[in-house]
Amino acid sequence: MIEKADAAAVAPLRMSRASGSRGRIYFWQGGSLWIGRGSGRTDWHAHHAHQLALAAEGALRFRTGREGRWDSFGGALVPSHCTHQFEVDDIAMAHLFIEPESRAGRALAGRFGADAVASLPGDGGRAVAQALFEAFAASPDRSHMVAAAQQALDRLCGASTESDRALDPRLARALTYIRAHVREPLALGEVATQVALSESRFRHLFVAETGNSFRAYLLWLRINLAIEAVMAGANWTAAAHEAGFADSAHLARTHKRVFGIEPTALRLQPLPPQGV
Repeated sequence: MIEKADAAAVAPLRMSRASGSRGRIYFWQGGSLWIGRGSGRTDWHAHHAHQLALAAEGALRFRTGREGRWDSFGGALVPSHCTHQFEVDDIAMAHLFIEPESRAGRALAGRFGADAVASLPGDGGRAVAQALFEAFAASPDRSHMVAAAQQALDRLCGASTESDRALDPRLARALTYIRAHVREPLALGEVATQVALSESRFRHLFVAETGNSFRAYLLWLRINLAIEAVMAGANWTAAAHEAGFADSAHLARTHKRVFGIEPTALRLQPLPPQGV
């Protein structure tokens, strides 16, 4: 366990700047897979997505209270907006970040709860992580890994990714519009108009359905867009501008608040061209 307060912060991939280990991130609408090695401890943080943390070896440790104990897991679900710290000791691990508005996100909350870090049953998390690493060793191609990630998600969601509670269709249309225009300046009123609601009614609907403000959700999408740009070969400054941040400092502050680490602490291995 890392005891020093200034220990190198590490996140879902390699969080230690001193290490040469690398990892990759794969995105699809509503989710992403982070796979690689990690070591160290994050700062306190919370993110909009549910996080499925899966250890292929060793253990993941989480705590949700500043004076609370560290609990160890082979696999865990960190629900949306759950403030936590996370630490590991140089292990192979995979993380699935799933938007809670998606069918899979609603199914995960229904199965594991949405109030606290929950252990995945049995050795299910470890088995899923190992399957993802086997797929990664066979081919790091994006389409192959996204398919493997979605198979893993189906397995962790249980028999069905349907939810008893359907997403409000007005919000579903709004989310589609936001994703299509995320690279552009977007105002709440503009999106409200697209779904024929006043700003105040849309603001209320958005918070009620997502548990998040419109601005915070937009930042979540844009930070993922910036990471995706880096995976495609951009530097962090170019990625910040691509994703609509004022500058790289704004991106860095947001990234640390969302993931508990500076973006430069991630050692990302760029993805190969499609089909390679």
